Amino acid sequence: MPDFLDSQHTEVLRTVERLADELAALAARVDAEDLGPATRQASKAAGVFGMTQPAAFGGTEAGALALTIVRDTLGSRNVGHLPGILGPSPGVLANVGEPVRTQFLLPYLAGELRSGFGFTEPADAPRHTWAVHDGDDLVINGQKSYVTGGADAAFINALVEISGTGPAMVLIETDRPGVTLTKRFGTLDGSHHAAFTFSDVRVPATHVIGEAGRGLGRALSQINATRLSIAADCVGQSRFAIDLVEQSLAERSARRSDGDTPARTGTDVERVNLGDMRIAAYAARSALYRTARLVDAGENAVNEVMAAKSLATETLSRVCDDAIQLVGGTALVDGHPLAGILRRVRAMRLAEGPTEVLAANVARGRLDLGLGRI
Repeated sequence: MPDFLDSQHTEVLRTVERLADELAALAARVDAEDLGPATRQASKAAGVFGMTQPAAFGGTEAGALALTIVRDTLGSRNVGHLPGILGPSPGVLANVGEPVRTQFLLPYLAGELRSGFGFTEPADAPRHTWAVHDGDDLVINGQKSYVTGGADAAFINALVEISGTGPAMVLIETDRPGVTLTKRFGTLDGSHHAAFTFSDVRVPATHVIGEAGRGLGRALSQINATRLSIAADCVGQSRFAIDLVEQSLAERSARRSDGDTPARTGTDVERVNLGDMRIAAYAARSALYRTARLVDAGENAVNEVMAAKSLATETLSRVCDDAIQLVGGTALVDGHPLAGILRRVRAMRLAEGPTEVLAANVARGRLDLGLGRI
């Protein structure tokens, strides 16, 4: 839990609480299409934007506990999903050389360029996306059926099988000749993705990210941090949903009150449901903060991160569903906060590994590898 924070983490909490309140007010008066620049400006002014970025690029490179506090608090105000709050981390572009560093990485970290992640290919694809060397270039052919964030991306970090060397991550600009956006689609959580085909696309060999032949490992290297961030988002949103239920019950009670005699808040059934929600949220939040501290201590916390992600997403799904049941039909109307949370959590239960897959991996970690404390 966030109890017993040291002075540094307490200051992080206070800072992000102020920012979260500012962003909530901002979202209420600024059009959705203008929120990105506005939230980015507010976050940079608060010193939060760079917490996910390395010090070498001007960021503050916050630890797992600090980022957990940030995401938990933003979620508790239902603003964590707004664009531009936390700066993009280098991800697979970490440690790239020139000219990729200057042309792509630095503008990306500043929020000036958007990227997509191309890993998934159609089930009926005749072969993986591949490339061959031609002088100083790579010539790429193939397709990606689900490029995360690809709908608005200036470039894609795609897994490509390079002839003679093996899989590698390759940076491909979306406006290069031969790159075709074949399908643009949105998902329940409001994000935008795309499918692409590559037909004799030429990119410089310098666009290979990292060591050729190790692309798969590089593609998966950021997954632990992403799972922990999803868990923190969900824990914060669980708090928001519970607070919303309590507010709804209190308002309902006030309408029933008779003069100087206040009505009892909540029926017996409502109280049991609310208590169950709070117990589940407490368990998920406790697991999250313990895991964040393990990560900061340098422990091998792969199993714990998977458990925290599974517990947090499934808890938010249940809490949100129960909250809608208690608040009533108005919570199903487009634009209601709970309707938005319900859409986002359905996507997060699948993101970076479905719950069932993560459970199987936790068992494997213990039974086959002897890792973790679970």
